[in-house]
Amino acid sequence: MVALSLTMDGYDSVPMAEEGPDPAERQRRRPWRNKFRAALRGLKLGIRGHSSFFVHFFVTALVVVAAASLRCSPEQWCLLLLCIGGVLTAELFNSALETLFRGLDESVRQRAWPCLDVAAGAVLLASAIAAVVGATVFVQRLLQMLS
Repeated sequence: MVALSLTMDGYDSVPMAEEGPDPAERQRRRPWRNKFRAALRGLKLGIRGHSSFFVHFFVTALVVVAAASLRCSPEQWCLLLLCIGGVLTAELFNSALETLFRGLDESVRQRAWPCLDVAAGAVLLASAIAAVVGATVFVQRLLQMLS
């Protein structure tokens, strides 16, 4: 096995032992507990720092109440929850880019504006698709209940 190491003039190939990383390398790895702690901290920062999450959570609550009231099937619940997850994930990525954007110099900000627009467009697209899927599920369920 060969590993690549970064040197001043590029990458050099270095032979690597077959039994895995050395003990010093293992000590530098973060335990899963710390990784989950960091991920949960990121969720908290993403949700608390941006007001658009209030709208998404309000709509999520409406969808969950409607799905429960209409007694949606497990498949329909899966579709709805996947859409909710997709929208919230897109919003978290958008929030991460906005947070990163705030730390940029003014000259770099001018060139980075399109990135924020693309991220906002991704949230809009995810929300529109989720709305279409949700409307399809709910209309289908209402038609089933009425017939």
